[in-house]
Amino acid sequence: MIILGINAYHGDSSACLLIDGRLVCAIEEERIVRKKHWAGMPVKSIKWCLKSANIDAKQIDYIAIGRNLYAHLDKKILRILTKKPSFDFIKSRLKNAGKIKKVKEIIADELGVNVNSLKAKVKNIEHHKAHLGSSFFVSPFENAVCVSVDGFGDFVSAMRGFGADNKITVSDCAHYPHSLGIFYTALTQFLGFPHYGDEYKIMGLSAMGKPVYMKEMREIVKLAKNGFFKLDTDYFVHHSAGIEMTWTDGEPSIGKIYSDKLGDLLGEPRGPKESITQHHKDIAASVQAMYEEAFFHLLNHSYEMYKNENLCLSGGSIQNSLANGKILEKTKFKHIYIPPAAYDAGTAVGAAFWVWNHILGNKREYIMDKPYLGPEYSNDGIEFLLKAQGLKYEKLSNNELCKKVAGFIADKKVIGWFQDRTEWGPRALGNRSILADPRTAKIKDILNERVKKRENFRPFAPSFLEEDVVEWFEESYPVPFMEKVYTIKEDKRSFIPAVTHADGTGRLQTVSQKMSPKYYALIQAFKEITGVPAVLNTSFNENEPIVNRTEEAIACFKRTKMDVLVLNNYVVCADKK
Repeated sequence: MIILGINAYHGDSSACLLIDGRLVCAIEEERIVRKKHWAGMPVKSIKWCLKSANIDAKQIDYIAIGRNLYAHLDKKILRILTKKPSFDFIKSRLKNAGKIKKVKEIIADELGVNVNSLKAKVKNIEHHKAHLGSSFFVSPFENAVCVSVDGFGDFVSAMRGFGADNKITVSDCAHYPHSLGIFYTALTQFLGFPHYGDEYKIMGLSAMGKPVYMKEMREIVKLAKNGFFKLDTDYFVHHSAGIEMTWTDGEPSIGKIYSDKLGDLLGEPRGPKESITQHHKDIAASVQAMYEEAFFHLLNHSYEMYKNENLCLSGGSIQNSLANGKILEKTKFKHIYIPPAAYDAGTAVGAAFWVWNHILGNKREYIMDKPYLGPEYSNDGIEFLLKAQGLKYEKLSNNELCKKVAGFIADKKVIGWFQDRTEWGPRALGNRSILADPRTAKIKDILNERVKKRENFRPFAPSFLEEDVVEWFEESYPVPFMEKVYTIKEDKRSFIPAVTHADGTGRLQTVSQKMSPKYYALIQAFKEITGVPAVLNTSFNENEPIVNRTEEAIACFKRTKMDVLVLNNYVVCADKK
């Protein structure tokens, strides 16, 4: 049984393949087309998945897409009749819907085959059900409370239910126009960060402020008795005029969401090029605190509904690692699973597993405990490219490689680390990473000057040996996919200043030998040299999607000022180019 899962005509377009209930490959379209958050039909991702698994399109049994135009149709119609959004808004939504209806025809056309030759049945899975499926169906839990939170999808911004065996029973959801994701995006725009996906900048900025505007935030977001939330829509425009969105073949964009009344409450909005003041930092801290207040309200109410200590989370808002790191402290949940792609790209996986498990009734036999599901490149192919580009290199065994690179990092060198299969999800998790020494505060400025060229308030993350986390952090629950921020123990912060946020926290990745043996060995070698069981880990890119192919890694290395490039077992030093 072969199921193609896709996220199409939405931000973070993606594709995956399930073969007999096992996820064999998955990739975001942005990694291939090189445009951040790319929206549209993930044609190149589909082609790569089929080629990687040696599958012909005619063998596909189901095409699962995380969109269902008919979900909550009554509420959609009522909204149009009562609020009367602009004609252009309605026209754009109808155009997007038309493409969703013709998924099979569009895929056939892009693959150059007759649509009648494809036996695949198309299954439209409601957006938030696909989110829930992307977490629970690949989790290690037999049963769990399931919660998703994001901007909007199929007229819903949050959903909860209970997963047991191979089924998820949905209990209730938050409908348009009320959304924590919209709240966070609107305030992100207000603070001068207008691009799709900029919310993570507010998370970084919040560590430098104090939540002094909670009174104002609670005017914008109201907690509801059922565990959900309500927005005061006077501070927004999405409910009346609709949101100007672009979901075409390129980088998605989203128009202004907040109304002028927000300026009356919080002062003048910041322009993208204006300096960041303490006022802005305090607003960011207040936005984060309000999100957490509503988020934990939802989780605690959900726990009381089911009295189950297992929690599966998904949705774009679950990329909020600050809130995720406080779940064990703020709720009664004891066990948490968040997939590596909790955001919209993950709906490709969730839709596919919803078909396999929930609709077809198959047993759950797959656990996503590793994020490495994308392309990989052989040593032979890498060596060919290095020779073709005239780069001098050294080939080492795994053991020699880890010891040598650990020494480079200890000597304050910046390393481009490219290994095996590309990560699934937005985080670099040790296969497409830039690595550096976490012991030196100046390394942050060095990385930004030489490579990243990003705002100085944005923190870098540490990758720690899993078994050593308990000695360095207040919380030691495993974080394999870098999805939580924990408080670093006060007496340890001075040892790793490059990865310690202004508030004493760090966005952690725990590395186990089982998940990533070579990356584990590298960190172990660094520990033997320095006594610190961690390296600074940031994504291998320069204001672009994370590098995917060998050619992209070499190009990034050449145009930046990294000291060393490591491609599988090959080492290239900058002074030997």
